[in-house]
Amino acid sequence: MGIALGLGVGFLLIRLPPLEALILFGLTALTIGTLVEPLVGLVGGLFLGLLRAYLQAEVPQVPAQIGHLFVLLAVASWAARGLLHRDLRLPSPRGVLLPLLGFVGAAWLSLWSAVDLGYGLPEFAKWVEIILVLWIVAERATPRRLPWLVGGILLVGLFQAGVGLYQFGLRGEGPEHFLIAGTDFYRAYGTFEQPNPYAGYIGMTLALAAGMFLGLMGWEGRGGRKPLVVLLSLCGLAPLAAALLASWSRGAWIGLAAAVGAMAFAWPRRTRWGVLAVAVLAGGALALYLAGLVPQAVLTRLTDFAEGVRLQDVRGVGINDANYAVIERLAHWQAALEMWRYHFWTGVGLGGYEPAYPRFALINWPIALGHAHNIYLNLLAETGLLGLLAYLAFWGTVFWRTWRATRTATGLARGLTLGLLGAWTHLSVHHLFDNLYVNNAHLLVGLLLGLLITQSPSHQEP
Repeated sequence: MGIALGLGVGFLLIRLPPLEALILFGLTALTIGTLVEPLVGLVGGLFLGLLRAYLQAEVPQVPAQIGHLFVLLAVASWAARGLLHRDLRLPSPRGVLLPLLGFVGAAWLSLWSAVDLGYGLPEFAKWVEIILVLWIVAERATPRRLPWLVGGILLVGLFQAGVGLYQFGLRGEGPEHFLIAGTDFYRAYGTFEQPNPYAGYIGMTLALAAGMFLGLMGWEGRGGRKPLVVLLSLCGLAPLAAALLASWSRGAWIGLAAAVGAMAFAWPRRTRWGVLAVAVLAGGALALYLAGLVPQAVLTRLTDFAEGVRLQDVRGVGINDANYAVIERLAHWQAALEMWRYHFWTGVGLGGYEPAYPRFALINWPIALGHAHNIYLNLLAETGLLGLLAYLAFWGTVFWRTWRATRTATGLARGLTLGLLGAWTHLSVHHLFDNLYVNNAHLLVGLLLGLLITQSPSHQEP
């Protein structure tokens, strides 16, 4: 079988143009790698999955959801391997899996009276995919494979950071609405086609890299050698941080500040030293501000949102260039609350915000943006009070188990848990302003949840 596949691919490579031959070779290598090791398919699925928006907009002849094919191939490879060796273990409901299943159950309940199942089922499939991904990682990410898995995740992040930095200042052109006022630079958006979800993805990856760097400071490798994952974290911090800044995303900046604070608090073993570390960081930030070392453009970007926020009906508020983005968000928040008011317990159905929006749209904002620009209000509208409570219970469990892991882990494992804590914090805070479960970024969430499970006392048990 392998010989026939190799001969067939070799024949095609000879006849194809160089670029197409390279793509075919890469996909073939990824397919073979996935069959040998399912974790390869998950990392490859993440890389290709994040290309969805780009492929849809720029290369429509290529299937935009090609990344899911490799995730499914990884699942099939893992299942076949387990059946062949009669060692296909079902996940335990303990740990993070039980509250995750609780949220998935609440989401499924919301679909019984959904506005449009065509929107709801793909969203539901995302959460099923998250379960499958974390399950495979928990089963396959042994201590020997774990550094390579983390290294692969960071490599994908570095690719996206490179694309974003090219868009920001090297390309010299870009979408006019992404032009940063008063400059010749454009907001970085990677292959997401939108800066904000791109920045959310970069922020989670940056937190993971920063955590691995912190872990390095308390770990000595065999013979003084540092594994690939640590070298990637060191080399990746600067471009990832630069890409996050280049996204010009306020939500991501605020999320990063919260993530840094959470990691600084958890880094010392003793709580009082953690409090001191956060105080030092806050004092340093204040000193930079008072010394005038924070660029005015950054300050303006952060403060103009706060100036426009108001807890009132925004239907009568005047709209101008300065407050447009803020009022637009507030209008969608208000629409989400109206959806919840009329569908209190189970919402309009998972994924139903966009098809339900015309019934609740404010007069100056007739166009649905796909989500409410706040995941908590979005879930409240789509899955009702039951769904939001289940979601909060799930993430509360994730935070608690991650915190416990930071107290007991050592060396690189502790760096991993610190990075996960930072990633969860960034995700949760940035979610106050956006929905980051887009463009297949949920695959990263599944991978990181799987990494968390590997740090449990049983090491392989969800």
